[in-house]
Amino acid sequence: MRRSAAGKVSLLAVAATVLSMGAAAPPKAPPVVDPPVKEPVAVGYGGAVASVDADASAAGIEVLRKGGNAVDAAVAVAAALGVTEPYSAGIGGGGYFVYYDAKSRTVRTVDGRETAPRTAGPDLFTENGKPIPFEEGQTSGLGVGTPGTPATWKTVLDAWGSKRLGTLLEPAERLAREGFTVDPTFRAQTAANEARFRDFPATSALFLPGGQLPVVGSVFKNPDLARTYEKLGREGVGALYRGPLARDIVNTVQAPPLRAGATRTVRPGDLTEADLAAYRTESRRPTKVSYRGLDVYGMAPSSSGGTSVGEALNILEGTDLSTASPARYLHRFIEASRIAFADRGRWVGDPAFESVPTRGLLSQRFADSRACLIRDDAALTSPLAPGDPSSPVPCASGGTAAPTTYEGENTTHLTVADKWGNIVAYTLTIESTGGSGITVPGRGFLLNNELTDFSFAPANPAVHDPNLPGPGKRPRSSISPTVVLDRHGRPVLALGSPGGATIITTVLQTLTGVLDRGLPLVDAIAAPRASQRNQTTTELEPALWNSPLRTELEAIGHGFRQNPEIGAATGVQRLPDGRWVAAAETVRRGGGSAMVVRPAS
Repeated sequence: MRRSAAGKVSLLAVAATVLSMGAAAPPKAPPVVDPPVKEPVAVGYGGAVASVDADASAAGIEVLRKGGNAVDAAVAVAAALGVTEPYSAGIGGGGYFVYYDAKSRTVRTVDGRETAPRTAGPDLFTENGKPIPFEEGQTSGLGVGTPGTPATWKTVLDAWGSKRLGTLLEPAERLAREGFTVDPTFRAQTAANEARFRDFPATSALFLPGGQLPVVGSVFKNPDLARTYEKLGREGVGALYRGPLARDIVNTVQAPPLRAGATRTVRPGDLTEADLAAYRTESRRPTKVSYRGLDVYGMAPSSSGGTSVGEALNILEGTDLSTASPARYLHRFIEASRIAFADRGRWVGDPAFESVPTRGLLSQRFADSRACLIRDDAALTSPLAPGDPSSPVPCASGGTAAPTTYEGENTTHLTVADKWGNIVAYTLTIESTGGSGITVPGRGFLLNNELTDFSFAPANPAVHDPNLPGPGKRPRSSISPTVVLDRHGRPVLALGSPGGATIITTVLQTLTGVLDRGLPLVDAIAAPRASQRNQTTTELEPALWNSPLRTELEAIGHGFRQNPEIGAATGVQRLPDGRWVAAAETVRRGGGSAMVVRPAS
């Protein structure tokens, strides 16, 4: 789904002959072009960008070359991802933004998570006392939360940016208007959503041009989104929260425009113009733990990313993973993840509604009391009961466990650094691949289904669930944008990933791959992954599933199931000589795109 910015001139003639989204019908045989080659690693100076998409990374590099800073570039990359990765992110969703300020050597964060309507209660997803089918929450107006992404852009630009929003939206607006090259990933994601996309006329017209799946190599345009970006650039992001665009969003949520004859049950939502007008981002103190003499910063609740990654690192602090055998390394990583998820399920929710013991969850004392549950000759059993961070009891194994509830696995992550040393790690999402499946007619973007990240009902009625819906409440997230600093407050690396609840384990495994196993960042990102989330079995990617390590770990009680792909991380790293390394996936999601402003010779 890529059209290289460098190849713009050569592709304009092709773009003029192929379909424009919203046109009556496509040509019978649209011309095809080869998408630009994506490089998973780049080394150089002047700043760096890593994302899943070459066009989006190029948008960020364009801003950096024109004197913009990391925050400016991150907004430009995010906007471009809304064009080329519309099933993962966009202005109909939300996210979490972590910023390192080089001048003050401090880390700041912004919570741009979507919020539930003010009418929402704990029974939002129940009917007659029982949870509704998940798919009826997923593809509905009921699952749509108030978008936080546009408000996030305003918040960060007002605080740390140097360019106008309108200027930063220009690359994405151009990309939406002129088009990008469809790749196999975009076609596959469209095909996976084809049945539900066909039930919504605006979605079908946009993503199934002429009633057909987009052809790999064809050029995909979204003029409606180009006009929406132009409007936001001219009027400011307030145009999404008040006025005609806000009314269009509300009307779409309250009366989802279903095609005649569709048999799908599509529940309306209660989102109102007042909900949109009342939306605010939250500036939060980042989480912080010390690991191997470095400071690791993350996102505090409403995301569980920072507390869960931090707790797991604290648990692993007492184990020398640098010399551990591959089996022992994987065993310890799995068990630390299992324990962190057990504690997350009991304690983490929106801090405006729940008493979240963030400091306790991140204390080394609590981690030590949980780490002693781990044995090298036997695997723990899930669901594992949570510990009590307010009163840690070493090796306590009592209590009532609650299983981990489902969380969608699609999102996108970008990482940016600039010539001044500022860094952004930003993860944004519309939840499921394709979000709610509902496009706002005439506006060119899909609405999220983030409210399905709430528990539909308590996972275990005997255990308090901090993640039930509530009025204006933010659903718990696993998003884990992470920044690592040395003891002098200087950047070492930053990273993040999409993947729902697997985000936490992906970030944790990548961090330990670099910091403990000594892998180059791109190799740590490419390494085969495991993901344990306090479930009876641990997910393994095929390379681990088919390796002798699986047999070794099964011998001590681990159970496994296969997952073809876990996460899709990106990151940047500062080398001792001042060069930046940008790194992305080599294979997952078709590979990622890493770029620097001035490549090293």
